Amino acid sequence: MRKLRHQRGEIACPESHSQLKNLELTAVGGSDVHVKMLAAPINPSDINMIQGNYGFLPKLPAIGGNEGVGQVVAVGSSVTRVKPGDWVILAHSGLGTWRTEAVFSEEALIRVPSDIPLQTAATLSVNPCTAYRMLMDFEQLQPGDSVIQNASNSGVGQAVIQIAAALGLRTINVVRDRPDIHRLTDRLKNLGAEYVITEEELRKLELKNFFKDVPRPRLALNCVGGKSSTELLRHLAPGGTMVTYGGMAKQPVIASVSLFIFKDVKLRGFWLSQWKNDHGTDHFKELILTLCHLVHQGKLTAPTCSEVPLQDYNHALETAMHPFTSSKQIFIM
Repeated sequence: MRKLRHQRGEIACPESHSQLKNLELTAVGGSDVHVKMLAAPINPSDINMIQGNYGFLPKLPAIGGNEGVGQVVAVGSSVTRVKPGDWVILAHSGLGTWRTEAVFSEEALIRVPSDIPLQTAATLSVNPCTAYRMLMDFEQLQPGDSVIQNASNSGVGQAVIQIAAALGLRTINVVRDRPDIHRLTDRLKNLGAEYVITEEELRKLELKNFFKDVPRPRLALNCVGGKSSTELLRHLAPGGTMVTYGGMAKQPVIASVSLFIFKDVKLRGFWLSQWKNDHGTDHFKELILTLCHLVHQGKLTAPTCSEVPLQDYNHALETAMHPFTSSKQIFIM
């Protein structure tokens, strides 16, 4: 990780050794917007991008971070949609948020209310958007229907719990067993989770009795792969859909032939970047406004976060990659 200092602040970006270098900000003009970054999280996709194994890679040299919130400092003469003082998030990936200041084009920015919590604004444009679209786009769910997901304590998982609760859906939330499992269970239930079970409990035969009282889920959300995803599929309702949006176990999704023949299950994938490419910036802005409305209603909050100064990026990255990390690392500029 290399830390670069420019005239107006600092930039964190990947490199094999640390060094300092002077950089200058581009002058603001035309459709340019000078933004002071306020906060930016570390997401698994950010790590994947740095490692070079993500679906989209920016041109090098590049600055890390695809999500965050900033405040407009100055605007060019042709800018009409934002003004100094506004809070903004990025409409596109790969622009780099792990820095103190930047100049972006107006079309790359989306204004968000400045009266929502800072951590919520900084983590609004990736995980909650993924959660909302997966809940809305694959099955026509009605209040009372159930959804099952693994990696339920992840950023997306926590957003799924809250958004599903706001929609009247019941969530079956699968997590890995751990020493503080009771604390994690209580935290997820406080967010609106109806059921929290471990991977081991999901594999037990007694779970058949569980589905005598709870409708089998028509939608499963998979961020793990391997055995975990196979278990999700096993409990799907006939004709149900499993949507894969991550592969934390780095193992393939394996489905038995009988599930396709006798239960007609469907396997789908979701990638928010592709959704944005297919639907355009205006639809993405509508999605952000919908989520901000849930925030104002008190139905959506940020995942559990640990605030870290940008200068401590090494420690933050190491923590973000550590197993069983239940708190998202978020740079505070």
